[in-house]
Amino acid sequence: MKSHTRVLVIGGGVVGCSVLYHLAKAGWTDITLIERAELTAGSTWHAAGGFHTLNGDPNVAKLQQYTVELYREIEALSGQSCGLHLTGGVMLAGTKERMDWLKMAHAKGRYLGMHTEIISAAEAKKLMPLIDEKQFAGAMYDPLEGHLDPYGTTHAYAKSAKLKGADIVLRNRVVDMSQREDGTWDVATEQGNIHAEHVVNCGGLWARECGRMVGLELPVLAMEHMYFLTEDMPEVAEINASTGKEVITALDFEGEIYMRQERGGMLLGTYEQACKPWSERETPWDFGQNLLEPDLDRIAPSLEVGFRHFPAFENAGIRRVINGPFTFAPDGNPLVGPIRGLRNYWVACGVMAGFSQGGGVGLALSNWMVHGDPGFDVWGMDVARYGDWTTLTHTNAKVRENYARRFRIRFPNEELPAARPFRTTPVYDRLIDHNAVFGDMCGLEHALWFAPSKAEAKDDFSFSRSNDFPHIAAESAAVREGVGLLEISNFAKYEISGKGADAWLDKLLPNRLPARGRMVLTPMLNENGMLIGDFTLAREADDRFWVFGSGLAEQYHMRWFQAHLPDSGVTLRAHGLDLVGLQIAGPKSRELITRLVHEDLSKEAFPFMAFGRFNVGIIPAIVGRVTYTGDLGYELWVKPEHQRALFDFLMKEGADLGLKLFGGRALNSLRLEKSFGSWSREYRPIYTPWEAGLERFVSTQKPDFIGRDAMLKARDAGPVRKLATFVVDALDADVIGDEPIWRDGKVVGWVTSGGYAHHSKASVALGYVEAAAFDAGAPYEIEIIGERRGAKMAAEPLFDPKGLRMRG
Repeated sequence: MKSHTRVLVIGGGVVGCSVLYHLAKAGWTDITLIERAELTAGSTWHAAGGFHTLNGDPNVAKLQQYTVELYREIEALSGQSCGLHLTGGVMLAGTKERMDWLKMAHAKGRYLGMHTEIISAAEAKKLMPLIDEKQFAGAMYDPLEGHLDPYGTTHAYAKSAKLKGADIVLRNRVVDMSQREDGTWDVATEQGNIHAEHVVNCGGLWARECGRMVGLELPVLAMEHMYFLTEDMPEVAEINASTGKEVITALDFEGEIYMRQERGGMLLGTYEQACKPWSERETPWDFGQNLLEPDLDRIAPSLEVGFRHFPAFENAGIRRVINGPFTFAPDGNPLVGPIRGLRNYWVACGVMAGFSQGGGVGLALSNWMVHGDPGFDVWGMDVARYGDWTTLTHTNAKVRENYARRFRIRFPNEELPAARPFRTTPVYDRLIDHNAVFGDMCGLEHALWFAPSKAEAKDDFSFSRSNDFPHIAAESAAVREGVGLLEISNFAKYEISGKGADAWLDKLLPNRLPARGRMVLTPMLNENGMLIGDFTLAREADDRFWVFGSGLAEQYHMRWFQAHLPDSGVTLRAHGLDLVGLQIAGPKSRELITRLVHEDLSKEAFPFMAFGRFNVGIIPAIVGRVTYTGDLGYELWVKPEHQRALFDFLMKEGADLGLKLFGGRALNSLRLEKSFGSWSREYRPIYTPWEAGLERFVSTQKPDFIGRDAMLKARDAGPVRKLATFVVDALDADVIGDEPIWRDGKVVGWVTSGGYAHHSKASVALGYVEAAAFDAGAPYEIEIIGERRGAKMAAEPLFDPKGLRMRG
């Protein structure tokens, strides 16, 4: 083993070998993979080897499509067969709701270039004769489904990487790691020490242990997963003989079953409700190519459904049962990317669908390392979606929940209950007393809407408008007509101070910095001129600033901030729940706050985008004159020990003004009619400010900021796509995101978010349209649950287009 390498990849499963191959393909050839045993010796060797393109996140689905299409490439390069069986497959729906879900998945695939097809149960029977079509409402056919040989595929990646110059060292466990001052790594292994410029943790079952070597607790957990192989089945032989092909793959959502042909029989696996974690606290290093004890009783309920849906299995003998561990992240998607605060340390783990996702993971991570950007929208896989708030027990509960729901529908208004409540603010019980229905964002409870009684404080899950609809309408009306109160503690809050704060922020952000006591809105760009942030920036003093942004992206943004922080002169602090907030909004909000603040808060003295410190009653607060509702309003930030008292003061003083609590869903309704975008939906790293309509918050006169040259080049070239607001001729269902936008019979864009704007009495969709197809006067259609609905592009925001209310 050599003593130095540019990149050290830890782990020889399919993910580690894919990362190695993609790095070598990108031109980094001084790279080494270390495996504690043999290639595939973790979870890879006992995988069922199935692959598909379906994923709830369309951007992850696109990378899955890339993975499937990659196999021919590595076969040709390496001369190693992947054992590829591209059979196609059917996804079977047993209920109308599941059929609606498949229609939505099919619609998402349209703008991703996928070629799925919605078919009837009878048509599914012709493609997959083993099913009892009477059990199903319909299906979706995907030609890019099948299965492969896990051993052969992993070795095809490995051989392809070695042909491009990579090294692979087997039977050599990593035992420790330490970082030098220059950010490089000393890695101790059983065969000696190796110095690496970068380390990539692809440890699979041992990813936690490799993370703990550097003080990192990754949110992953291994689960026991069972499938079995049948003896030869005459029904399979008959299908093979009559079609000349093998049986296609099938996924039965109601039975929570997947299946494919294996020799003369079938392979059948399930994600059972009675799921079982494996090695919950640590993975033993001496666990080799072992299997776990089978437990068919645990999967019996799924098998009973499966035997009804696939009658031929009732008479099939079981040849072998495989029970092995696979690692999962809490939401089932991979953990990929650089780790905040650990220079040159990368992860690619929690990839439970390695043969569907491994190629895309390797491509994204290699792009990230070589070019500084993954090259795709990988937010759904970014490790930064989790933070310091995750714990081993929380991860355990959420992984078990996700595993048991692997084939369940997640409705757009469905909040999952495991490990809740986990993080709460001081007013949590106050909101419960007012019949709040809560959502979970990064483990933090936040109010979604308020019911008239405790008995009604629950969501009826649906793809259509649900039981919350009239209550969100009432909350929206309170804001537009009087005054509403919203907790905003789930926003991210950053404090930047020091003599170098001004210069650092001026380099980091493309808008001009505000004057003292003022705020500005500003995006943040990466080196490619793409959007990686959307903030409110306030200057409290010459050397003290506050930045407010999406709580969902706090770890993501802190990673970027810290990576660009100077060695001295700037102090950065993410306040998290050390600073909590309430917002009041509506035409009576000034009257309410002036009852509690002695200072002059008139329009002239404290205008729109003003910022300062005041006592609100007896509570010291940071106050900003801005709200995301697009109305007159104020954000009030206080220490946690003051939030309950502030809440009580506002509720008491606002009672005669008709003060009403409102939640996140009403906020969404209000921001839609203002055409306000949001991070992770309208603003993501695949859009430029000109495409997203944020060019007014970029100062092209500033001589130097991150992404300036690339941004100006993109501006001069013209936008590839543009963000638009649509009013949709919807019935009882509104868009939720990722629906295709049609014009003249062609898909020309996609929806990023939407819903019903109650004050404007309109179904609204925000989305991107190809520049060549962008025409405010043209007729459009947006596909909602399989039906194209007419849509008209709005030339201006539906509510207060000139912004007079929020500036008043």
